[in-house]
Parts: sequence; C-alpha cells; structure tokens
Amino acid sequence: MPRPTRMSPALASAGLAVLLVLGGCANSEEPVVVPGGPGTGDEATSTTPGGSASGSSPSASQPKSVAPVPADVTITVDDGSGTTTTTKLTCEPTGGDHPKPDDACAALAAAWPSAFEPVAKDLACTEIYGGPETASVSGTIDGKPVNAQFKRNNGCEIARWEQVQSLLGAAGGPGS
Repeated sequence: MPRPTRMSPALASAGLAVLLVLGGCANSEEPVVVPGGPGTGDEATSTTPGGSASGSSPSASQPKSVAPVPADVTITVDDGSGTTTTTKLTCEPTGGDHPKPDDACAALAAAWPSAFEPVAKDLACTEIYGGPETASVSGTIDGKPVNAQFKRNNGCEIARWEQVQSLLGAAGGPGS
C-alpha cells in the first residue's frame, strides 16, 4: 500500500490562495481583489464577473475624494521618442505651469504616498508592455522629499502610472 505524503505548508497556502481567487470568479457578484499593490501590499487588481482585470485599483478609473495635499513638484515626461516635457506644479495653493493643475493636484492627493514608492523587487508583475514612456516627479509632497520614477514596462509599473495619469498627463506629458 502506498504511503501518504505530506504537502508543505507553503504549497498548501499557495494552492488555497489560487482556489479562493478562482472560486471568487465563478458566480460571485462581489469583485475579486488580489493583494499586492506596487510595493505597498495594497489591493492591486479588481475584477467583476464578466469584467476584465485592469492591473490597477478601482480608484484609477474613478477618482476618490481625498483631502488636498500640499506639494511643490517638477514633473518630467519622456514620450519615448526623445521628446521631453517638464512642468511645475504646486498644490495648496494650486499653481505652476501644469495645464490642468486642479486635476493633477487631485490625482496627486489620491495616489499619495503609495504610487510614489518604487515597486517592490519581490513583487510578481504581469509581463505586459505599456509603452516606452518614462516620467519622474521630484520635489516635496506633504512636506516630504520625493524623487519618484515612473515607466510602463510591466503591469505593476503601468498601474502606478495610471494612478497618477492626471499628474503626468497623456503619454507625451502634461497637456498632450
């Protein structure tokens, strides 16, 4: 008679997580939420039955109402073909030469601080390519120094970019 073998706790946990996610996709009206936002441990992907995963939080498409955050930043966006756009933005009070400062300040407040942290090196990200664009945001936000880099080379980075889309502007930078 064959002797039963034991499954390692890590393997059992991974299997259980997969079953829970897949089970939630079956007939549930509730969104399936997969933990592991870019470098933060926040909820990253939400899908509804019949919907599709966007790789970003639900707030990326629906702005949430948050308290304004004081900021004084420089935003530099490279469209990937060598054209670089640099704008200044201040929030509280709103100012600078950003073409849509109110929208940019709202996006900054909604994404602060999680989207400004780098993606954790041990985070599994979808291998999709969102484009050659890169951006940086440097200065101060809520009294803290910031030097955040953004790119679109995988699902985690695309999700970060989408969280601050109104701050960065279209792929070619603010105002494009």
